[in-house]
Amino acid sequence: MQFIWFGILGFILLTIIYVLISIYSRSVRREWLEDEWAEQNEAGETETDRDTFVEAGMARYQSGFRRKLILLVYVIPTIAVVTLIYVIN
Repeated sequence: MQFIWFGILGFILLTIIYVLISIYSRSVRREWLEDEWAEQNEAGETETDRDTFVEAGMARYQSGFRRKLILLVYVIPTIAVVTLIYVIN
């Protein structure tokens, strides 16, 4: 019973970590896109153009490989715990 409770608690903690890393990663990417827009464009461009550029970049990020790497937050600790249990037993 304690093993199941430990697994549930671990999953909840990993989910919290995953959400926090996802939020941080998205905010860093958005800031990078906004800086990229500022470097590439003149002051004459409209705010709508910048928003379109940032949203297109965020759409690429959503389907990109970097976002999927964050899922390793679940995989690596799970493999480590299973390996540790196997080695100890």
